[in-house]
Parts: sequence; C-alpha cells; structure tokens
Amino acid sequence: MKRWLPPLNALRVFEAAARHQSFTRAAEELDVTQTAVSHQIKALEGRLGCKLFDRRGRRLRLTDAAKDYLPSVRSAFDLLHDATERLIGAEDDGTLTVSTLTTFAAKWLVPRLGGFQDRHPDLSVRITTTSALSDFDRDGVDVAIRYGRGDWPGLRADRLIREDIFPVCSPALLDSPIPLSRPDDLAHQTLLHVSGFREDWQVWLAAAKVEGVDPSSGVKFDLAATALQAAIDGVGVALGRTALVEGDLAAGHLVAPFDMSLPVEAAYYVVAPEETADRPKVAAFRKWLITTLGAGRSPASRSS
Repeated sequence: MKRWLPPLNALRVFEAAARHQSFTRAAEELDVTQTAVSHQIKALEGRLGCKLFDRRGRRLRLTDAAKDYLPSVRSAFDLLHDATERLIGAEDDGTLTVSTLTTFAAKWLVPRLGGFQDRHPDLSVRITTTSALSDFDRDGVDVAIRYGRGDWPGLRADRLIREDIFPVCSPALLDSPIPLSRPDDLAHQTLLHVSGFREDWQVWLAAAKVEGVDPSSGVKFDLAATALQAAIDGVGVALGRTALVEGDLAAGHLVAPFDMSLPVEAAYYVVAPEETADRPKVAAFRKWLITTLGAGRSPASRSS
C-alpha cells in the first residue's frame, strides 16, 4: 500500500505557526508573506480533512486535532535535523575556517590561538582576514568574528568584548621635549587615524574638552594595525581600542598617557549562521573565545 504524506513545506509552516501561535510571526521566521502562510495552512487542512487552528478575536489557537498532531511533526523535524547534522559531520574535513578583521587577528586572536589548538588538536584552523562581511556559503566560512552592534539577520551573534577608546603612544613620547601630561598637549603631537573610524578623534577630543587641536590633522592609515605600529614607533598618538591594544600595553610597547576613555556602542561578536551555529567545531570555538575572554578581563594598566 502506498504511503501518503503531506507536503514537507506545509508541515514546516504548520510547525512554525503552532510554535508562535501567530501566522504573522511564522511568516517572518520563514521569510514569506502572511498570505502565503495562510494558504499553506488551508491547503494542509484540506489534505488532512480537519481544522488545525481556531481564531478567537485576534488570538490564534490550536484545535484538539492539531495539539495531537504537533508533537509527531516536531519529532519528525528533529529526526531530520539530527540525521542531517550527522551526515554533515561525517563529511566534515576537520577544518575550522574563521573569518575576522586583520587587526583583531594580529593583535588578539593569533597570539592566543595556541590555546585553542591545544584543546582541540583534531581541528585544523584556517584564519582568513577581510574588512568585508563574509558570505558564509560562498566563502566557505564556518564562524566569524565581527565588529558592530550584533544585528545581522539570520546569524547567531554572541557578544565578546566591550570596547573603550583612549589615546596610546610610545613610552618615548612621555619623555620628549614637550611631554604628554594632559590632553591639551596633543596640540604638539601628530594624530594617527584609521580610515574605518574617521570620527574617533573628534569625539574623544570633544569629550575631553580639548581646544586648539584639529581632529582631522595627522597621518591616516587603512588598518588599525598599521596605525598602532606607527604609535609604537613613535610617529604619533593613536586612539587605541581595548582588545587591540591590551597586549601592547601589558608588554610596555604602548602607554596610555591619560586616564580618560570613552565607551563605544559597537563590540566584537562571534557569529555563525543559525542553522550551523551549534555544530561541534563551531560551538567549541565559540566556547573557547568566551572562556578565554572571561578569564582575561582584568583591565590592562593604562597608566604611564
């Protein structure tokens, strides 16, 4: 006897609508129109020969038949999900591809990466750096570290590091003929800029109530890593960001001549597509990042 099953897409719409108890929210999750959800439900009810939802005013409720049907539908989707994950895992080549920004890779990630490799020697890590947002499917990226506000549709984003900005320079500048003892002394120094953070100096100088300093003057760099190296070499004063300068501050390559720092709204996040965020290798990397940051959050000294 031939076995009959309703269309998989219609069952997917039913499960989402039942979970949210809303056609509108189901449509948002599935990226279709509310009308499309309504049509799928009506077609499924026609095939099954029973009603699945009742409307009472603006409320959407499951019928008794739907309440009985829903656990089996969910169980079937869970079995499909688990089988797919096993298949993907079996074909995984053991490589974890991580995409991040060049300066974050150089200043924070790479110096600590050995700790992850020690814990997961079975994984081969590939680091790619770019200033553009990665396309996970096209670029073959498993997980990314991004800088922003965490609002990337379709991605799971876990916040890693809150950032402050504050001036940093070579210790040698503190002993120069015109030492840096107060923010107004920046009038006698070269400001180092990063093209991606064009307004940072203007914002910091205004907050510090510094007058007589042109916030656009100085030397401009495409990468924060280059600007920070110029600061280490004594070319001028850069605006440091917490994660990018804490290593150089601790090593004495840089100093923060002033106590004032400004918090910024953006932060670093570890992100991955929702459907792959819990794959073992991605979850292991995310856990390591969060654990490492939690263990090393004692602030680096910002005094001279």
